[in-house]
Amino acid sequence: MRDDLKSWLEGNGEKVLRQIGIRTGQIILDFGCGSGNYSLPIAKIIGDGGKLFALDKNGSDLDKLLQRARLEKLNNIEIVKTKGELTLPFKDEFFDVVILYDVLHFYYFSFDERRDLLKEVRRVLKQDSFLSVYPEHMGLEEIKREIEDVNFYLESKYLKKLIHEDIYTKGYILNFKKKRANRGQVSTFDI
Repeated sequence: MRDDLKSWLEGNGEKVLRQIGIRTGQIILDFGCGSGNYSLPIAKIIGDGGKLFALDKNGSDLDKLLQRARLEKLNNIEIVKTKGELTLPFKDEFFDVVILYDVLHFYYFSFDERRDLLKEVRRVLKQDSFLSVYPEHMGLEEIKREIEDVNFYLESKYLKKLIHEDIYTKGYILNFKKKRANRGQVSTFDI
């Protein structure tokens, strides 16, 4: 294991993730979790009272994550294998936090697919929860605009030393909250 990844997994990751709002007892979705470089520190923070759903389409990465979690004696991770579909297999307003780290770019998703995924993320997030995005390979303003277009607003932005491909790099974490429905607004329906 490289020195950067080792220091990340032995405490630096937890420190960064606490600073951006990860707390004990939360229910979190790590979408596109890979082999767990973010999942493992998150699972340590949320503890036994929390639950991390680690979703990915790469079965070998998920197997590696599960092995790493067992070595760390982390029992609060549930593996979710997907075939790449954008519909999330969770009920409405289920999660306290959804993590989209290094997945919202053209290598994985077209503009329309990103929009569909963001709508699903909005559906599964609790009202007072947040979406956390590490927009590697995309411009900050571009991804901010796309996320705001599906009824989120930027709550906070952090410049941090993050792990990417097992080495440290400087990058931004953007946290978004769901916009509340306008109270008193009358909806019109055709009957």
